[in-house]
Amino acid sequence: MDILAGDMSGVSENSSVGSGLGSGPGLGSSLAGLRVTVVGLGRFGGGLGAASWLCSQGARVTVSDMARADSLGDSVRQLAELGAKLHLGSHERADFLQADLLVVNPAVPKDMPLLVEAERAGVGRTSEINLFLQRCPAPVVGITGSVGKSTTTVMVGEILGTSRAVHVGGNIGKSLLGELPAIKPSHAVVLELSSFQLEDTPIVGISPAVALVTNVFENHLDRYAGSLQAYADAKKNIFRFQGPDDVLILNRRCELTAGWAAETPSRVDWFDPQAEPVELALPGQHNQANAQGALAVAKHFDIDRPEALAALARVRSLPHRLEFVGEIDGVRFFNDSKCTTPAGAVVALESFQPGRCVILMGGYDKAVNFDALGAKAAGQAKGVVAFGQTGGAIISAVRRNAKPGQAPALAEAADLPEAVKVAKTLAKPGDVILLSPACASYDQFDNYQRRGEMFAELVL
Repeated sequence: MDILAGDMSGVSENSSVGSGLGSGPGLGSSLAGLRVTVVGLGRFGGGLGAASWLCSQGARVTVSDMARADSLGDSVRQLAELGAKLHLGSHERADFLQADLLVVNPAVPKDMPLLVEAERAGVGRTSEINLFLQRCPAPVVGITGSVGKSTTTVMVGEILGTSRAVHVGGNIGKSLLGELPAIKPSHAVVLELSSFQLEDTPIVGISPAVALVTNVFENHLDRYAGSLQAYADAKKNIFRFQGPDDVLILNRRCELTAGWAAETPSRVDWFDPQAEPVELALPGQHNQANAQGALAVAKHFDIDRPEALAALARVRSLPHRLEFVGEIDGVRFFNDSKCTTPAGAVVALESFQPGRCVILMGGYDKAVNFDALGAKAAGQAKGVVAFGQTGGAIISAVRRNAKPGQAPALAEAADLPEAVKVAKTLAKPGDVILLSPACASYDQFDNYQRRGEMFAELVL
């Protein structure tokens, strides 16, 4: 049955817009003249998109960010031209307590003292995603998970684009607030949603009409006080506010999320990541799993399977996601800098022939366990070169979990340039050098994009 039947919108009928946490202006409220502070501009488009859109709505916008102007690039110039006030390098108390509404970047910790003080004072708080969900007239497909959500989002967008206009955004790096005037009820919206973004959706009580969870593994435990359950609980907001006509699609092989079928108020559908493979230009079993999730979404938009399969065959690797960089002297180089979890690095390793991959891993410590990754690397990799804050822990995990007879070359490097140099000495013609860090980039880079770009520069 087509999800557009019955004139469905992106907001579930049981949504309680504007509930809790002093959420401020609700659906349909004018923002003109309101004092709005955007807390955390960020570097991935959400803060800039929210601030720009708020300016277009006539709000009196202040952007507050601890980062200095020179680290925020062209965003600063664009916002200055729109008339937003920029308070950078520190936070000012008045920007929080004298505002009518705070629009908080998902990366900002919820226990930030000024946020807590503003909440106690009754200042409204929301997020860029919430502002969009409250106003989106089209059905929304929300995709979350620990591994595969970006690629699955692109796959779903490609499939739905065979039958209607589609708008793709969210955590994949693009705010859709500026596209609201162009979005019609007959269109579809596909949002990649991180756990950080989903933490804020209870403020407005909205979940997507179609929610897909690819899988859930340990991730961001630094944010969630070491609790996998707390991380998973944030993910559950993708279905908590659905209605009986909405759909939750779950991975039949993911033990942690399979039980969520009993918790949702919506209909439940399943996908099997080990179903019969389909034709893809993308390598790896994990992309076959992503494709099965995307095909499950297609059913709820009445898209014929042959059309959906043809769309999937057109999808190419995203930047920094198992992206082929080049081949030099018979050695192929792949950039998987977007991989920031051990589970993701396991998936990347499985995409290549055992014993032919030299993998580069390491970065910011998110307090996750590396034992499963260590065991996989010990049995699958030709070599492991670890760098950055977690380099020592990764090497230790490989040694600790190696079985008799498993002896990949191990090396620890200070940084990525040294890691690439070492990896080149370990690889021979026919081998692969893979950057799949299993960790966030923040110990040595501003973001994973810059890490991937540096890798490509060092290779070529």
